[in-house]
Amino acid sequence: METPQISVGVLASESVKFSFTEKYLCRQTNKTVEGEGEVMTDGLQILYNGVPFDRLDFEPVDDNGRFELYNVRIGIGFHWERLETQLFSGELHFVVEDNKIRAINRLPIEDYLFCVIASEMSATSSAQLLRAHAVTSRSWLMAQLDKSKRLQGKRYKSTTLSESMLIRWYDREDHKLFDVCADDHCQRYQGLTRASNSAVRDAIDATRGQVITFGGEICDARFSKCCGGVTELFETCWEPVQHPYLQSFVDDARQPDGFDTDLTKEDNARRWIENAPSAFCNTNDATILRQVLNSYDQETADFYRWRVEYTAEQLTDIVRRKTGIDFGLITSLEPIERGPSGRIVKLRITGTKCNFVIGKELEVRRALSESHLYSSAFTVEKNADRFILRGAGWGHGVGLCQIGAAVMSYSGYDYKMILNHYFRNAKIEKLW
Repeated sequence: METPQISVGVLASESVKFSFTEKYLCRQTNKTVEGEGEVMTDGLQILYNGVPFDRLDFEPVDDNGRFELYNVRIGIGFHWERLETQLFSGELHFVVEDNKIRAINRLPIEDYLFCVIASEMSATSSAQLLRAHAVTSRSWLMAQLDKSKRLQGKRYKSTTLSESMLIRWYDREDHKLFDVCADDHCQRYQGLTRASNSAVRDAIDATRGQVITFGGEICDARFSKCCGGVTELFETCWEPVQHPYLQSFVDDARQPDGFDTDLTKEDNARRWIENAPSAFCNTNDATILRQVLNSYDQETADFYRWRVEYTAEQLTDIVRRKTGIDFGLITSLEPIERGPSGRIVKLRITGTKCNFVIGKELEVRRALSESHLYSSAFTVEKNADRFILRGAGWGHGVGLCQIGAAVMSYSGYDYKMILNHYFRNAKIEKLW
C-alpha cells in the first residue's frame, strides 16, 4: 500500500495572505510564483492579482517547497485562542466555502503526522510517548478516511431537538471539501511551525504505517488531554456506536481504595470529582508536563481537578448568549445523565422562565463558559446566588489520555504497552 495523501482545511477568511518561500507552480495560470501574495473573494469566486478564479491550486516545484500562511487562528473557541503565522510543506489550494476563502494544504500522511505530533504536544516529549501518539493519530486519521468512503457523502443526524431538549455532537463529518481541519475539532495541525525536533521525526519513522486494529478494522483511536482519572465511552461524546476497544476504566495500574468507580451514579461521581484519587494523569511534575504540553497549554495548570464559580447573573448571561435561550434568571443546573467517567451526557438548566435539557458533553461545555469548560465531568453546588462547578479532567476523556500516557512513558512503559492500556484488546498492524 502506498502512503496516502491527506487534505487539511487550515483556515477560512474573506482574504488570505501567504508567501511562497520557494518556487510554486499555479495550475490555473501555468506560471511559477514565489514570494508574497493575497487572495480575496466576492463570495462566489477567488480574486488573485485582479483575476477571478473558481479555485486556485499551487504545487511545489521540488520537494523542498514551503509556504507561509498569515493570521491562522488556533484554539478556536478555547481560552488560549490566538493568531499565528505558520509554515507548511506540500500543496496549497484555495476554494470558496460559505462565502469565504478556504486554504487547504495537501501532503503525504506521514508528513502530516510529523506536524500533528508536535502540534498536539511538545516536540521534547519522550520517545515512547511520541511513538504512542503517532500510532494513535495515524489510526484515527485512517479510520476517518475509511468512514468517509463508507458514507460516500451521506450525512447522518447529529442533532436531536424538541421543545424541551437539545442533544448534539460534533465530529469531523462536518467537513465536505477536505478530509480534516487543522484545529482541535479534528487534530491540531500547525504545519512545520513547531515540528523542529528530530525526536518527532524519529517517532514517525519508527512507527511508519503502523495503526491500531480491532476485528480486522482500523480503530477510531481518540485522544484527549487528561481523562481526569477514568476514561470515557465513545457513545457518551459522539454518535451512539459502541467501540469495544474504547472502554471506560481507571487510568492507573490498580483500582483506587475507598472509591466506587461507577461514576454514572451521582453520589459516586461527586465523591470522585471532588477528591483527587491516584491516576496516571494526576501529576504536577513540571518535567513531565513540559514534555507533553506546548507553551499555550501550560497556561492551564489545574487540569486534573478544577473549579469555576459564577454568580447567578453571570451564568444566566453566558448561557443565554451561548444557547440563544432566555431562561430568565437561572436557578439550578441538574445533571440527569452521566457517562462512566462522570462526564455529563445530559444537563437540565432551570430558570425563572423555562427549563431545558442539553447534551452531549461538548454542548454542555460550550453552554456554560465563554470558551469551553475543561470537561463535562463536574459537580454543581448552589450557594446563595452563586454556582460553584468542581470538575475533573481536560477534554472528552475517550481513548488515549495524553498526560496519563506521558506519565506512563516517564515511568518506563514502552509505546506498545501504552497503547494496550488505552485501547483494550486491540492490535498494532503495519499498513505500509
